[in-house]
Amino acid sequence: MKILVINGANINMLGIREPDVYGRATYRELCARIEEHAAKIGVQATIFQSNHEGDLVDAIQRAYGEADGIIINPGGYTHTSVAILDALKAVSIRAVEVHISDVDAREDFRKISFVRLACEKTISGHGVNGYLEAMDYLAGGAEACAR
Repeated sequence: MKILVINGANINMLGIREPDVYGRATYRELCARIEEHAAKIGVQATIFQSNHEGDLVDAIQRAYGEADGIIINPGGYTHTSVAILDALKAVSIRAVEVHISDVDAREDFRKISFVRLACEKTISGHGVNGYLEAMDYLAGGAEACAR
């Protein structure tokens, strides 16, 4: 199984940006954990990050016919990007939305997610482990998530 992990705006600043909200793990540490977990469960994970909305759309479109699943943390584009939503809908690849912080417990605008409309599941507030949970979900379906 091939999973594309997409990280949007400011995710590259993990460990630096608001560590009380997003934790102290760096982006490099997040990527290492994703790669380690992917190897453990027999999944091929490709990780992509950009602060540019169009680059995220391009990555989603390139995944068509290549990836079996997408894990996406669009960062601030979660609440604003119809373009990312439309790209996810266009490729019809199973997708899971991930947020490191509990967006539902934060500012009101963070509770709105356009991206969620194209995702099977949202994992929010589980820190960087949310990415691993999303990978388990996509790799094993709903049964893996219930474990």
